[in-house]
Amino acid sequence: VQLQASGGGLVQAGGSLRLSCVASGRTFNNYAMGWFRQAPGKARDFVAVISRSRSLTTYPDSVKGRFTISTDNAQSTVYLQMNSLKPEDTAVYYCAAGGRYTTDASRFDYWGQGTLVTVSS
Repeated sequence: VQLQASGGGLVQAGGSLRLSCVASGRTFNNYAMGWFRQAPGKARDFVAVISRSRSLTTYPDSVKGRFTISTDNAQSTVYLQMNSLKPEDTAVYYCAAGGRYTTDASRFDYWGQGTLVTVSS
């Protein structure tokens, strides 16, 4: 699976962005899809995951109620809608595909190249 993420940019605190990640190469519905982020000098953190059935989602407390993961299976695309952005959301955001519904980055097999989100105060 090849993943291509886009949609990052510079936004003011309180603003919104929508990230997109297009998958190609294999059947999109065979994979759980996740979003992770990595701020400078920090470890990669879990942000959101959606199950292969697309009926289950999980978020960490840090983004719950502000971020929403969704998919367009016909377009083999996973989205991350980010609202009420905070400066601490600044990071490179990565999409990932894997066989399991999990928050563990090591369980994801395929990764996109990352897209930078910068939130100014």
